Order: sequence, then C-alpha cells, then structure tokens
Amino acid sequence: MIRIQKSMRLVACITVALFVTACSIDPYTGEEKASNTAKGAGWGALGGAVLGAAVSSKEDRKKGALIGAAAGAAAGGGYGYYMDRQEAKLRARLEGTGVGVQRVGDTIKLIMPGNITFDTGSSVIMSGFTSVLDSVALVAKEFDKTLMQVNGYTDSTGSFQTNQTLSEQRAGSVARYFMNQGVASSRIRATGYGPRDPIADNSTASGRAQNRRVEIELLPMQQ
Repeated sequence: MIRIQKSMRLVACITVALFVTACSIDPYTGEEKASNTAKGAGWGALGGAVLGAAVSSKEDRKKGALIGAAAGAAAGGGYGYYMDRQEAKLRARLEGTGVGVQRVGDTIKLIMPGNITFDTGSSVIMSGFTSVLDSVALVAKEFDKTLMQVNGYTDSTGSFQTNQTLSEQRAGSVARYFMNQGVASSRIRATGYGPRDPIADNSTASGRAQNRRVEIELLPMQQ
C-alpha cells in the first residue's frame, strides 16, 4: 500500500509539472493558459498511471504506474499537440481574411460570414473567396486525421423552408469545393440549419449579417 502511494505521489508530481511548464500567454486573449497539449499529456499521465498500477502485480505496481504514466502522457500530449499545430497553421493562413477561428476544447471552428462567401440568396461561392477555402483545404489535407463538419446558417428573413434549403445548398457547396481540392469525401459532412442557432440579434441588420454564415468544425477522428 505504501509503495502504491509513493508511486502515485510521483506520478502526481509529474502530472502537475506537465501542466505548469506548458502554461503560456494566449496571444489572442492575453490570458495565461495551459496548451491543449499539456492538458492532454497531464490527464493522459494520470489515467495511464492508474491503469498501469491496476493491471500490474503487487511487486511491479510502482513500475507499472510509471510506465502507464509515460505511455498516457505520450498519447494525451500527441493528441493535443496535433490539434494545437493545426490551429496555429489555420490562424496564420486565415489572418486578415475575415474568417473567425475559435478553439472549443478539441474542436477548431472556422466562422465564415455570408457577406464574404456568397451573394445574397445564392449558393455559388464568391470567386474572391476561393483562395481562402484553398488555404483551409491545404491545412485539412496536411492534417488528415481530422473530420470536417460544414454547417450552413441563414438569418430569419423569409420563410423557414427557403432558408433551410439555402443553408443546405451553401454547406454543400463548401463541402464539394473541399472534395474537389482533394480532401477525402469520407472526412466531410454538410448540414444546413436554416435560421436556427443564431449568434446575433435577427432584429438588426448587423445581427442578420452575422447570422448568415458557414461554420466549419474540425474534429479529431479519435472522437
């Protein structure tokens, strides 16, 4: 029992160290944060240690805990690192394009306003926006362990069915564009949500403009 407690104390120290040493200042918010790589490594180490100790014999529990911690840290850290690298490349390529990049846990969300992607009432991608989609496609092909969920949205002006159809067509247009650029179709899903899930007030012109959008969610396949 004492040996197990010592092993777990050591693993706890390693886990805390992984969280602390990887703290950094977020250049977009100015806040201190632990990278997703660090969090993944830390939780991976802790989970691996518990499992390693549990499956090991009484004499080898300390060794099992340490081996499990190392394996868990490697798996967890690599998972977070993959998404961190993808996010950094997307931010660099999309800077100044008008496309918003958000990180929500292990999901990277790209928010593409309707005024830079489609003409009013159209599902044909604006010619000036294809270079932006090309940049996203290049990153998507490099990080091919990521799924792409393309979501289309509209404002509340007009009938629900008209908006629903338009949102589906716009999501489909973006999805097809990525496929034509070499992104595997098995990685892409397209869904239209019409006027649902607004992100701004539909009673104002500026709010409606924000709600007319396409969002791309990049999710690791491990999910």
